[in-house]
Amino acid sequence: MSAVPAPAPVYTFLGPEGTFTEAALLQVPGAGQARRIPATSVTAALELVRSGGADAAVVPIENSVEGGVSATLDAISAGSSLRILREILVPITFVLSVRPGLELADIRSVSTHSHAWAQCRSWAAAHIPEAEYVPASSTAAAAVGLAGERPGYDAAISAPFVAEKLGLDVLAKDIGDVADAVTRFVLISRPGDLPEPTGADKTTLVVPLPDDHPGALMEMLGHFSTRGVNLSRIESRPTGQYLGDYFFSIDADGHILDARMAAALKGLHRISPGLRFLGSYPRADGREHTVARHNRNEAFEAADAWFEGLVRGEEQG
Repeated sequence: MSAVPAPAPVYTFLGPEGTFTEAALLQVPGAGQARRIPATSVTAALELVRSGGADAAVVPIENSVEGGVSATLDAISAGSSLRILREILVPITFVLSVRPGLELADIRSVSTHSHAWAQCRSWAAAHIPEAEYVPASSTAAAAVGLAGERPGYDAAISAPFVAEKLGLDVLAKDIGDVADAVTRFVLISRPGDLPEPTGADKTTLVVPLPDDHPGALMEMLGHFSTRGVNLSRIESRPTGQYLGDYFFSIDADGHILDARMAAALKGLHRISPGLRFLGSYPRADGREHTVARHNRNEAFEAADAWFEGLVRGEEQG
């Protein structure tokens, strides 16, 4: 009897079709042939994964100009646990598009995602200074709305291919304030098997501080520094419980199965029992970490063996 093939995975992403997020998803092996469901927001995409309606979601988490994407950082910090399986880097290029017949001087309002607007703000101030910003759920949504019957705004900032697909007129290309801007996306699923360590990994965490006192942040960071774990990103986000109550969103270099990372997380859990592990996964750039000899796995193993020998009363050489 022939084996029944496994069902094709179902992916969701921040929609509509044509977003940079969909471009990131298409970098995931096999995603081009899988079923892809556009979601109206990051929260909606993650809830579809949590409910079992999708196997995994791709959402933006950070960009090189504006930093962390707050909607994603907040959505993965609460609710049932999720796991990041991989990260994807996408170069970002923006165009300004309008409905056919409109000129640059006619623009009084422009729509796009908030992070795209932040990356094009200086260009807009120089070229369309009178234009009012109209927020959109994504850059593609802004372009789709502009192509609709009643857009409610004059122009959209989006990816070039979306404007071309919708038949919009492109009035300006490469309007980002910073050349070579990159957005980092993550593939998120429900908890399961961890990706194997590669030597070029990243671990993402959410760390609440149980109480605020002098040196609390230093105590937390000390668990990483004393074990040689580098932090590539750390951001504070409000919990929403009350003013002044924050958690920290952290990316650390290394894998949870690395001895130094495991030791750091165990120590960190003692002071922050609400610590949330969001995954260990390969770095998209493949850059390996430089680890001092005394922080390598072999050093931790040797220290454990030495200590066990002391407990057994063995003679020390």
